[in-house]
Formats: sequence, structure tokens, C-alpha cells
Amino acid sequence: MLWTHNAGNDKELGVVRQIIDDFNASQATFKVEYQAFPQGAYNDSVVAAAAAKKLPCLLDIDGPNVPNWAWAKYLQPLDMPENRFADQLPSTVGKYDGKVYSFGFYDVALSMITRKSTLSRYGIRVPTLKQPWSGAEFTAAITKIKSSGDFDYPLDLNTGATGEWWPYGYSPFLQSFGGDLVDRSSYTTASGALNGAPALAWAKWFQGLAADGMVAKKSGQDPAVDFTNGKTAISWNGSWAADTVTAKFDDVLFLPPPDFGAGPKIGGGSWQWGMTSSCGSREGAQAYLNFARQTKYFVEFGKATGLIPASTTAAAQLPNYAPEGKYRVFLDLAGTAVVRPETPGYPYISSVFTKAAQDILNGADPKQTLDKAVTDIDNNIKQNDNYRS
Repeated sequence: MLWTHNAGNDKELGVVRQIIDDFNASQATFKVEYQAFPQGAYNDSVVAAAAAKKLPCLLDIDGPNVPNWAWAKYLQPLDMPENRFADQLPSTVGKYDGKVYSFGFYDVALSMITRKSTLSRYGIRVPTLKQPWSGAEFTAAITKIKSSGDFDYPLDLNTGATGEWWPYGYSPFLQSFGGDLVDRSSYTTASGALNGAPALAWAKWFQGLAADGMVAKKSGQDPAVDFTNGKTAISWNGSWAADTVTAKFDDVLFLPPPDFGAGPKIGGGSWQWGMTSSCGSREGAQAYLNFARQTKYFVEFGKATGLIPASTTAAAQLPNYAPEGKYRVFLDLAGTAVVRPETPGYPYISSVFTKAAQDILNGADPKQTLDKAVTDIDNNIKQNDNYRS
């Protein structure tokens, strides 16, 4: 049995069904069946099934959850050599404790979306990955746009979003300042990483964006709509919005984020596939995963979703992502992705960071807020015996 979060997502579910049908027809030893759940209920369904010892053999997993589910013994390592994933984006291979537990067929990438005509109007340089805006240059750019009065806000950071968007969307800025969500050398503390001088500089910058009227404390529900309606000049949004904005404007630019000192960063890691520890047919599950990892299926997911193919081999077969392709920039941006911390404690870290970032944006004292976040995270790590395997 295979479980997926794709109920209601006919295009992606269609590819999953195609792989299952092809696998079942390719041999007579194993037969895979599937059950699709709505994404909003999926994680809770998996946790409940694990508690009842009723997990299926195969699961799709949101990338950041892989270490936690591996630590909780929901998953077992994949019996595949690591070099099997050599042509995949690193963010699309789920690892924990030095072992591979999952792989994905696609990823997404964030970018600063604007129009060439907008930058030209205000005399702003078009940045590149090799020469991104510096933090000071970016601040000067949005200040100039704001002073024109031509937009409701010069920048849209999608602050109206909830949940995992906050660490996914905003911890890359923190990392570009030189901070992080946790000390990755040990994963036993957030001290220094989340409340050191670089993190405090990020928090003051983030808070200042709202205080200075550069961003809304709570933006509209859809940043792509506000951008195409002319309410915002620059939108921090994902590759999933590319078709919407390019359908409206013919001079759209997908730009790297600013470099605040440690290089431009974006988040990485989307849905991936793994095998449960309780699987009663390990050989069959392994056979399916090996079968599914054919380039043609990476291509089919790319065609169905429009998202970044996880395999560079597949990317060459998709016109939008091949060299000089319309959306090749997203594949290049994905090379700057920082995977969210590969620790079982990440779900808790995510919730703490989300609250801290929301409080900071709304005017809370940056140092006190970050210090409390560090205390909460460190206490959680200690209570779980450093999340030892």
C-alpha cells in the first residue's frame, strides 16, 4: 500500500498513478495499491497510523519532516547507494544520521519577482546570482520605490501566509546574515546561531521593513495577484507563481535574493518518497522505489506540475528548464538552497521560529524574542536527550 498527500491534485496524482500502473504491469510478483489524502490532513493521518502500527509500506513525506519521522522509527533507510542520487538536487534527497531515507521528483525555488520596466524606471540595477544586490543596495532600491508612491508597498514578503512558510521563506534571510535556526555542528543548541550578532542584525532588519512601511505586517492572500494588480513592485514568491506572473507581463524578472553578507540563500526541500519501518514487504517496496526512480518519471512530474525537476538529467529534457529555458533561473537558484535543519527537532524549531518571527515583525524586542526562542529550542532538545537515535 502507498499513501500520498495528493488527493484533489489531479495532475500530480495522475503521475503517481501512472508509475503504479507501469510498475504493476512490469512484473507479476508485487502489486502496489494507493490511498490519497488531502494535504491538510495527511501528516496527522500518518502520525495516527504510526501510533496504531498501521502504516503502509510506502509514503510521501514533506522533506523537512524526514529526520523526525526517521528518528521516530516511521521510516527505514533506502537500500540504494548514495551515488544513485548524484544527478539530483541535494535538497531533494532526504537524509538523517548519514543515511538516505527518501528522494523527491521535484523542488521549488523562491525568487525576488519584479519587472524589468520597474527597475529601469527607478534606475535600479538588475542583479544576478554572481552579482546579487547587497543588503544596502536592496534597501536603497525599495526605499526609492517607496518614495515614488506608485505602489501600496515596494516589497511583498507574503507575510499573510501561515505555518511552514515562515521558516521556509524567512530563515534564508537569517542565514544570509550569517545566523541560522540551530547550530548545525552538533544540533544540540540554537545558542549563538539564532541569537548571536548576525541573527540580531537579521531581526532588526526584518522588523524595520514593517516599521518603515516597506512591507505589510499582513500581506494579501496571494502575492502573485497583488503583484499582477500593481499593488507591489517586488514580490518574494516561489516558482509556482511563474506562470501567473508571466501570463500578465512580458518583462518579468526572477531575481536572486540579496546578499546580506553570507551569500544569497533560499530554502529547499519538497515532497519526497520513502519506505516505512513496519513494511511487511520490504522487497516489494524497494522494487517499486527503484522502478519509480527512472528519468522519464522525473520528466513526467515536471510536465504535470511545472516545478523544478529534481534530476539534472530530466531538466535537460524539459524545455523550460534546459539551458536558456524560460524557467532555467529556478534550477540555478535551487543551487543556493539551504535545506532546513536535518534534525528530528525541526518541527519544534519551525514552530518556535515562526512565532518569534511573527512577534518581531509586529514590534517585539528582537533580542528578548530571540533569546526566548533559543531557550525554548534548547529545552526541547534536552528534554528529548539531544534527539539521539
